[in-house]
Amino acid sequence: MQELNKPYNPKDHEEKLYKEWEEAGFFAPEAHQPRADNPDSNKTFTMVIPPPNITGSLHMGHALNSTIQDILVRYHRMKGFKTLWLPGTDHAGIATQYVVEKELKKEGLTRFDLGREEFLKRVWEWREKYGHIILGQLKKLGASCDWSRARFTMDPEYTKAIETAFLHYHKKGLIYQANRVVNWCSRCATSLSDLEAEYKEEEAELIFIKYPLADGSGSITVATTRPETMLGDAAVAVNPKDARYKNLIGKKINLPIQNREIPIIADDSVDMEFGTGAVKVTPAHDVADFEIHERHNLLVYQVIDEKSRMTAEAKFCVGLKTKECREKVVEELEKLNLIEKKEKFIHNIAKCYRCDTVIEPLISKQWFLKMKDLAAKAKAEVENGNIKFHPENFTKTYLDWLSNIRDWSISRQLWWGHKIPLDGVDDVLDTWFSSALWPFATLGWPQSYNLELETCNPKEGSDLETFYPTQVLSTARDIINLWVSRMIFSGLEFTGKKPFSDVIIHATVLNKEGKRMSKSLGTGIDPLKLIEEFGADATRFALIWQAMGGQDIKWQQEAVMAGKKFLNKLWNASRFVMQRIESTKSEIRNPKQILNSKIQNKENKNILEKFEETKKTTEELIKTYEFGPALHLLYEFFWHEFCDKYLEESKKMENAETNETLLYVLTGTIKILHPFIPFITEVLWSKLLLEKNNYLIVENW
Repeated sequence: MQELNKPYNPKDHEEKLYKEWEEAGFFAPEAHQPRADNPDSNKTFTMVIPPPNITGSLHMGHALNSTIQDILVRYHRMKGFKTLWLPGTDHAGIATQYVVEKELKKEGLTRFDLGREEFLKRVWEWREKYGHIILGQLKKLGASCDWSRARFTMDPEYTKAIETAFLHYHKKGLIYQANRVVNWCSRCATSLSDLEAEYKEEEAELIFIKYPLADGSGSITVATTRPETMLGDAAVAVNPKDARYKNLIGKKINLPIQNREIPIIADDSVDMEFGTGAVKVTPAHDVADFEIHERHNLLVYQVIDEKSRMTAEAKFCVGLKTKECREKVVEELEKLNLIEKKEKFIHNIAKCYRCDTVIEPLISKQWFLKMKDLAAKAKAEVENGNIKFHPENFTKTYLDWLSNIRDWSISRQLWWGHKIPLDGVDDVLDTWFSSALWPFATLGWPQSYNLELETCNPKEGSDLETFYPTQVLSTARDIINLWVSRMIFSGLEFTGKKPFSDVIIHATVLNKEGKRMSKSLGTGIDPLKLIEEFGADATRFALIWQAMGGQDIKWQQEAVMAGKKFLNKLWNASRFVMQRIESTKSEIRNPKQILNSKIQNKENKNILEKFEETKKTTEELIKTYEFGPALHLLYEFFWHEFCDKYLEESKKMENAETNETLLYVLTGTIKILHPFIPFITEVLWSKLLLEKNNYLIVENW
């Protein structure tokens, strides 16, 4: 045994120790040594990291999720599994292009000044300089990923996988091109999926407009928050069950300002309770209106362009921005005495999830992936229990979305990304199209994929054969539909196997007031600053300590202090045991032999029983992904049962049996604490162990 310095300082150990682990190759599955006495030695355990964007830096959500994954990986590694935690980064098409364009703006340039080729060179330069930062930050947290297998979604091999997937879908007739209403970001100059729109509550004016009947017999009133779109109206729709409007169905109205006739139609989708129960139908600028247009074969008038300006087809306000046009339309309607009333109205407005620009729904020619059959397969896999969500209530989130799914708009009008592999197409694929392949493309797919037969035959001994499917995915609730569902149907489609068995949806870390953290508003907590001040172990402790089953964590800084105190308690208790054994000069047997002997003293027997029960329950909690309760259990046992009670009692029992019990329980507790607080436990193991040159990270659980 070695003497412990006083007190414990994480800065003396963490960086040095992480380097030792990495250089020794412990993070790679090749370090695995089969154990004849351990049936788990024949099993693999694989996780893929949710790939952070290359524009990202470590935030509290990353830190919590990475700690959860590291607990699982370290636990399975110690259990003897051949373990792989595969890391990597996502090219993040919109986000990265936006960041690089902001950098160009400082030089007075746009991407169009450079041209596509030169702009992409700039993006690659930016990626080489900044794109690896977050992976280095994960190392500071102690993430034991196999960095030798790190993947990037723009790597040549990964690009091949994406092209293969696209061509598979295209050959199968699942990909088509069509004019549809999409979410358009005028700042990013690209379409977005429904899931990439962020909705924010804002106060607006609900304006009630009278549309005169063409026969002069009266008018019908519609309510809208976007009066400028009336310039592109193709109809007014009412619910066929609405008695108020039965006698108007089939009549014509004279569209104000535009002076053209449009019909009053009946459609079941109209909500009789909203506004007046009569809605204006603008097929080119609303998804629901476009669907009404398809059912009724209406004309389509595109009055807003891709720069959010009014088109020539609008006839009125041509060239003005939509907001400017809105004011002029209202002014004109007031002159015509066609505004019935105005009301303040709180509604959700869609904004681009990257640049916060208000999204403009507009008709655009895009590539789509048919989702009906793919969604059905993905639903069945969860409904039959082959894939389970934890907590279970997120199953509903997943199934509801798949039950009401629209075809997926997979094309983006960006320069940074994977070009659609068809001649004459400049569009790139949606970032989520590439990340949907992550669990198997990172492992080498499509090694022997036969496009003709649609079969996947991994090479013998390859990573794809050895490590796929993975076992667990841990991620955030806001990308269940964006990412999790798409990985599931992609895995089934391209490998014939589910990509994972269990999905952990981790809690969201909020500030102490219960609001989302925001760097821009100054309400964020930087985990790197916590690591710098308190160390990685105390930071990990605080994150898991507060993850007690709820789906929100209101961050309490006191939890970090509690972690720091616990580490000191562990350090001081280890010092006591070491000094006790050294002072009595006891001959200590290997701790593994202690349970095989007959324990005489009841206090020794009692603490051993409590330890074994704690170990068993901890393992059960880890297996059911209840990490917070597991840490609380270990805390209670070690602080109260072992330190407060047993250590004090042991001072009256100076004999070899007590010393051996002290050492057995201490080293055993250090073992089962290792996945949670890996650095201090590894340091203590190196000081306490009786078998030299062994690392705790690969010690038998």
